Amino acid sequence: MNTASTKEFSLLNHKPALFVLFFTEMWERFSYYGMRAIFVLFLTDSFADGGWEWSRERALGLLAIYTSSVYITPLIGGIIADKLLGYQKAVALGALIMTLGHASMALETETTLYLGIAFLIIGNGLFKPNVTSMVSGLYDNYPERKDGAFTIFYMGVNAGGFLGVLLCGFLANNLSYSWGFGLAGIFMFLGTLQFWFGRTIFGNVGTSPSKKIDLADDLNPTNQILVDPKNKEATNRKIQNDRYIVVGLLAFFTVFFWWAFEQASGSMNIFARDYTQRALTGDAALTFKIIDVLVSTVPLLIISWVLLKLFGQTFTKISLSNIVLGISFLSIWGFVIWKLSIIFSSESTEIEASWFLILNSLFIIFLAPLFSKWWESKFNPSAAVKFGIGMILLGIGFGALAYGSSEIPQGAKTASVSLIWLVLAYLFHTMGELCISPVGLSYVSKLVPAKKIGMMFGVWYLVNAVGNFLAAKTGSYIDPIVEKYSMSYFFLIFTIIPTVVGLIFLVLNPLIKRLMHGIR
Repeated sequence: MNTASTKEFSLLNHKPALFVLFFTEMWERFSYYGMRAIFVLFLTDSFADGGWEWSRERALGLLAIYTSSVYITPLIGGIIADKLLGYQKAVALGALIMTLGHASMALETETTLYLGIAFLIIGNGLFKPNVTSMVSGLYDNYPERKDGAFTIFYMGVNAGGFLGVLLCGFLANNLSYSWGFGLAGIFMFLGTLQFWFGRTIFGNVGTSPSKKIDLADDLNPTNQILVDPKNKEATNRKIQNDRYIVVGLLAFFTVFFWWAFEQASGSMNIFARDYTQRALTGDAALTFKIIDVLVSTVPLLIISWVLLKLFGQTFTKISLSNIVLGISFLSIWGFVIWKLSIIFSSESTEIEASWFLILNSLFIIFLAPLFSKWWESKFNPSAAVKFGIGMILLGIGFGALAYGSSEIPQGAKTASVSLIWLVLAYLFHTMGELCISPVGLSYVSKLVPAKKIGMMFGVWYLVNAVGNFLAAKTGSYIDPIVEKYSMSYFFLIFTIIPTVVGLIFLVLNPLIKRLMHGIR
């Protein structure tokens, strides 16, 4: 096992290059989640409020196509990077295409809406699997650090999601939806520049397509597994096939996670707008304003601190990249201060429906370091146990929503349920997500051969595609289910199924550990 030098892992016990990718992914997720937070609200809102008055079923149907397609194209994007472009060029090209997509959506015509969605789908296919592959490449010689690195990277993912939802949702609510879509594009472009100008810090990682490697390289890079020299090729292939089976099992059951979790941008967003008490008065209004100040500034202060740490170690190496990053953060602080000044000067207080989506990213910013420490400790559970715990936590979150909505009458189109149930749901969903999503990426990188990393990350995102498509399609039945049964019944569906899947994972734990052949 390789020993990491203090110099190499000099920034928060990780490589400085990891944090360049951290911020690159942060801006991409800013644009993705910022746009997605207002997407269904825009399509279903009234003409008077700047929307298009689509039906919930039609809007969620388009969301299903979009959110599933952005996870299908990474399969192709991973192959293109592996065979033709290399990871670095694929990431930069994908980011630029996504910038064009957000700009198209900001024009708010039906033609440019579909054109923008197409650009976002294509660009994401090039960007998503390959930025993840670069994280993996940075830690190829330190597999024991990958779980922690991916969890830190995932914190960057959600920092971007937090800021995107916070600001794009605010601009859409207070100016227009065009401003919300446009802001997503601006920061996607700045993220593109920051990555490209800072690419020298990655060394040879991702500079060229993957090279062919011997069958023996398919084994654990730590070379901890012994094989029979008389039948080395057959043994190696058997071990690798077993690991493919594990990837397949994790992928199959992860579909159920995303099917339930991704109700956030669809049915849970509608629940926040139409069934949750968002108008506040008196002490409740003042309390929310104070909470909003803390929510808007504390995570940003933490991320800014990480930024300054990065500046201190890399400014002379990638100065232009850091200058772009600095301009981006000064702009973010300007928007946040402007947002808070408007909120405190307003006499009435109504929480934006999209605001609740920031809770997922907010909780991850605070909880990701704790989970990262857990995964690096002697109490680090096996893959199946992590996935099982994650699924059960997801089910508990929906159980809170089912209980909270139990008083909503059958067939009701509006209600005023306490917002605490949404807060609790997002808390449990976030803890479940931290047990599954970032560690899933880490296990894929450890279980598959180096030459197939990009393609296999694409396959992993194909699982997300299926889950996202099923999530939006199931969510589109919210009206028929509420009319025939109840809102509580709708959320109970997402309570029972993930919990059962979680228990299956726990039962399969011994088998999965055996098939992994020593991979931890």
